[in-house]
Amino acid sequence: MGQAQSLVEIWRGAICESQHRGHAVIWDSGGDIVASWGDPQAVILPRSSCKMLQALPLVESGAADAFGLDEARLALSCASHQGAKVHTDMVRAWLDELGLDPEAALRCGPHEPYDKQTANDLIRAGQTPCQVHNNCSGKHSGFLTLTRHLGAGPEYLDLDHPVQRAVLAAVEEATDEDSPGYGIDGCSAPNHACTMTGLARAMAKFSAATGDGDVRDKAMFRLTRAMAAHPVLVAGEGKACTNLMRAMEGRVVVKTGAEAVFVAIVPERRMGVAIKIEDGGTRAAEAVATQILVGLGVLDANHPAAVQYTHGPILNRRGINTGHVKPIEALAGWSL
Repeated sequence: MGQAQSLVEIWRGAICESQHRGHAVIWDSGGDIVASWGDPQAVILPRSSCKMLQALPLVESGAADAFGLDEARLALSCASHQGAKVHTDMVRAWLDELGLDPEAALRCGPHEPYDKQTANDLIRAGQTPCQVHNNCSGKHSGFLTLTRHLGAGPEYLDLDHPVQRAVLAAVEEATDEDSPGYGIDGCSAPNHACTMTGLARAMAKFSAATGDGDVRDKAMFRLTRAMAAHPVLVAGEGKACTNLMRAMEGRVVVKTGAEAVFVAIVPERRMGVAIKIEDGGTRAAEAVATQILVGLGVLDANHPAAVQYTHGPILNRRGINTGHVKPIEALAGWSL
């Protein structure tokens, strides 16, 4: 990874206690870098920030239409959800319509739901989390739908499986790069590396999609529209992706990924944004993303969500304000 730049400071009183370094790229669909911080050519694993890329074959193949997937399920196929009832009920219904037993068909593995109410309900009922609670179960339901449509075998996460071959092709075509390698994600799916510029370029292509072009354009438009229409399905109550998309009233799509990756699709600017914080600090990725959205003129700097993520107070156990988050001046002072 190339030389990172300090992007976010953490202040405690009058002392800068910590700094988060990273990379950020804004790409115009016309083919140029609008602005960048750090190394635009840094190679990263996009993690869950690229789920809309992984969902492209689901739509382009005709599987989404063949199985009657509505916008809500398309949004869920791009989600890192909280495992709340609104998410798990939809996954169960989706797989039931495919005639699949979630525990037998899914390959994402179980984990405790991130939604606290759901987690507590499981404990009270003496139940254990299952694979449906996995934050990637929507994406995997999409993979299973595509698998059924293609008539392929059940091990849909294998690199040489038709589903994963289609995903790799979509990633490389959208980023305009040959992926230099891959890692295995937390949900066991292959995650293909790309450059910061490649990821931003892919998001810019989504931003420029009109729904009137070729198969790829139509798929990108549908997925973007679905995510914008269902922010709570993409993440969940209280999460940055949901809060920010609601704050921008569907004008922009944002998606986080593990280890502090963050992307934005900005249709009215026909631009894409990619962010990676080197130390994996999510709070910094959220701060950078929010500040860039303010600079692009698509998020009001005074909106409570914008204030929360860019200058949010750091409270101690007694609720005392001990410090705050602060994007660097070169970022906070930038605007288009």
